[in-house]
Amino acid sequence: MEQPAIKILNSRRTMAISTVRPDGWPQTTIVGYANRGFDIFFLIFRTSQKLANIEKDNRISIAIAEEPKAMSELQAVYAGAQAREITDPKEREDAWRLLMERHANLAGFQIPDVGEAAFMRATCKYVSVLDYTQGPGHREQLTIDDQGTPVETEIKKEAWGKAAGV
Repeated sequence: MEQPAIKILNSRRTMAISTVRPDGWPQTTIVGYANRGFDIFFLIFRTSQKLANIEKDNRISIAIAEEPKAMSELQAVYAGAQAREITDPKEREDAWRLLMERHANLAGFQIPDVGEAAFMRATCKYVSVLDYTQGPGHREQLTIDDQGTPVETEIKKEAWGKAAGV
């Protein structure tokens, strides 16, 4: 059975990513991504504030969800991760292939030049999953080990939805 967080990660294409600005304030932007398990790949321009932020502090937060038609359909993944630039040419090509498979609008484009864009790999460490298809308030919390395997799982169901008739 596929891990619920992986199922959600595999079914989406964009995420909000938050980094820490030099002045300590958070900065959140939207990027396209692809994933292999709990490793998330994305592409950013070298001139972006996002890359400068990551180079200073590689801890990031991500949020992935689609707006549900009904609250009972809400599914989301939130994660704390460490991001690093992919510098190995073969790994860059692999990341580009993954991104092209997930984002059909990249078809026909050449891999961006290393001087213009950075391929990034975010390795999830702390993951929270909301899955209201399993009942209102259903939440799972995971800690991911260095091999990409969940090592701690906490499952909670909040009772708030029952009072609201959800």
